[in-house]
Amino acid sequence: MSTDTSTENPEAAAEPSPGAASRKRPTGHRRLLTRRDRITLGLMAGLPTILHIALVWLTALASIALAFTSWNGIGFDSIQWVGLQNFRELFTSNPQFWPAVEHNVVWFVVLILLPTPFGLFLAVQLDKSIRFSRVYQTAFFLPVVMSLAVIGFVWQLVYNPDTGLINSVIGANKPGHYIDWIGDPDLNLWAVLIAASWRHAGYMMILYLAGLKGVDPALREASALDGANEWQTFKNVVFPTLRPTNTVVLVVTIIEALRAFDLVFVFNKGAQGTELLSILVTNNIIGESSRIGYGSAIAVVLLVISLAVIIPYLIATFRKERRA
Repeated sequence: MSTDTSTENPEAAAEPSPGAASRKRPTGHRRLLTRRDRITLGLMAGLPTILHIALVWLTALASIALAFTSWNGIGFDSIQWVGLQNFRELFTSNPQFWPAVEHNVVWFVVLILLPTPFGLFLAVQLDKSIRFSRVYQTAFFLPVVMSLAVIGFVWQLVYNPDTGLINSVIGANKPGHYIDWIGDPDLNLWAVLIAASWRHAGYMMILYLAGLKGVDPALREASALDGANEWQTFKNVVFPTLRPTNTVVLVVTIIEALRAFDLVFVFNKGAQGTELLSILVTNNIIGESSRIGYGSAIAVVLLVISLAVIIPYLIATFRKERRA
């Protein structure tokens, strides 16, 4: 008499056979990304990387190499190796180089002494949550988001000798009493710096406002309980905690002073007392002289000055992150 094994041992019947389990188990690594996804990610990551290498790194290395050559930009066969001749000529016989360096230094000093403290003052006032603080932030930050070329055109209208705002207010818009804010070598640099400071103050305001938002309110409360007034609290408690922000502000201001170009070029193309290193680079590379090697030498000097500021900042930042 035959018996049904499935009814006698239901647990054994319900249990799958080893062969069936091995057939159901995945044999390889399951791919989470399809071929189309991998192509899309490759394009999204690859194209910006290629553009960055081509437009930043390759051009920088090419400028460094061309700084030791003489080239008029017409045909690669006209490139001639001259060694350090461009740098010797730059440091000894160029009448515009040292005034340009001086103007870049003046640019930094003015930005660090005038708009930076004013931006800090604005940030402290806006941090008190006064009425319409959002409106004030937008108004002061608006010049930062505007193009420097547009700012230059706006301030050209302000400085116009005939119809400009300043000459009209002080009565210097009549024949024989004109004040040429842009053409006068004794005034034009300071006129450009006023326009640059107008924009820089809003930039500093945002940086300091972000730093003030990170100050622990308990520190201010403890200072108030100790009897300190508002100025003493800011000087002894708040400002020392802004040390990381001050470092960022210093580096940003130095970079802004070194890369200053747009305003000056719009005003008078860096002539008559407004020479800057960036203007000299442009005039030699794409100007009428077409001295690519000489302009590259000036660019290398500007790069070295920038790296002398940026590298210590990066080292300090990496050390701080490593300690954290």
